[in-house]
Amino acid sequence: YNDMIMARLFDHAHIVEMAEHAKVPVVNGLTDFNHPCQIMADILTVLEHRKHLDDLKITYVGDGNNIVHSWLSLAMRIPFHFTIACPENYKPDMEMVEKAQKVSKHEISVSHDPIEAVKDADVIYTDVWASMGQKEEAEQRRKDFRGFQVNKDLIKATGVKTYFMHCLP
Repeated sequence: YNDMIMARLFDHAHIVEMAEHAKVPVVNGLTDFNHPCQIMADILTVLEHRKHLDDLKITYVGDGNNIVHSWLSLAMRIPFHFTIACPENYKPDMEMVEKAQKVSKHEISVSHDPIEAVKDADVIYTDVWASMGQKEEAEQRRKDFRGFQVNKDLIKATGVKTYFMHCLP
């Protein structure tokens, strides 16, 4: 009775399984691996404010999570420089990073120095430090991410006009 299904699920394997059995298109509204609709809306917001996507540098500061994976997917389709600034133990799926590096015509990098990573960034993007299913890790994450807080000093370190974005709420 549906023309399509849009689902927000914790486990990415569940959306894949749903798509395998559905007779209509399945749209990933959110999983623990990626969050594609969020990033489509966010790149549209960037376009609305900058009026173009030319020479775009986006720096994500935080956990290498589902948001990062969606930015990497987009970077394989739309050319922009993408830097991920994260603590050593919070890197994204490195196979996906390597794939994006091979496919993208622009630089894709992972840094553990947020000040260096945001240099010349048109957009600084972040997310919460403890995502879905990580609430019990919140205190440790607060300690691990202390140097990765987006604040006035980090924004100033870009050296250019920079937009700040967060996937909310």
